[in-house]
Amino acid sequence: MIYETRGRAREYFELAANLYSGCEHGCVYCFGPDILSKNRADFVQRASPRKDAIKQLVRDADRLSRRGETRHILLSFVTDPYQPADVYYQLTRQAIEILHSSGLKVALLTKAGPLAARDFDLLERDDLFGQTLTLIDQRRSVVWEPNAALPEARMANLKEAYLRGIGTWVSCEPVIDPMETLACISATADYVQHYKVGTLNYPRKIPQDLRPVVERIDWKAFAQNVVILLNRLGKSYYIKKDLARFLRKPDGILVGGFPK
Repeated sequence: MIYETRGRAREYFELAANLYSGCEHGCVYCFGPDILSKNRADFVQRASPRKDAIKQLVRDADRLSRRGETRHILLSFVTDPYQPADVYYQLTRQAIEILHSSGLKVALLTKAGPLAARDFDLLERDDLFGQTLTLIDQRRSVVWEPNAALPEARMANLKEAYLRGIGTWVSCEPVIDPMETLACISATADYVQHYKVGTLNYPRKIPQDLRPVVERIDWKAFAQNVVILLNRLGKSYYIKKDLARFLRKPDGILVGGFPK
């Protein structure tokens, strides 16, 4: 259940767990179905707990604890820990409790709204709460991420987490519109402690009518502009390898410390 990440995912966190099979948020750019070789409609409409998810998590958490693991465990990469299914199953709350009971640290990444704030009472100072922010325009957000929370709801979660003393971070990936990404960063800089910025993976998976929006992105100009903005704001950040290569930095760009 808890696994070592690879490739692009490893630039975010080195350990992760996906509690659900599928994701009901239905983002048009989602790579989950392709990675898992699943039909896209089934992936969106039939999100359910992974078989023996909690039992496996207990086993893995105990194993990691006994070997003195200090890295964060991310919930989640290929699915969302706070999708609508979690209202009923509440696997994410159980997972946080299990990881904490084994002395492990939790990192969260979600596109949910108020549901994602449900477990703030469990999160500790060493935990990390993250939201994916792609667009600040709510009308465009509904087109690209139809069942996810609107941007303002995600931002409200980040602000509340920050005020509670929980570490906050944002995944600015995928980048759909560079100006929108820059706006998201500017709007949240007062209460987000770290930003991770990438490009857009698997553009050919995007519906044909939306593809021109991303095909005309000047990635070099965006990379330069986002670094200038983050430096001006004095933020901790990581520019992923796929974007950093446009600045001739093939190993990525890390400014400030951020635990993995």
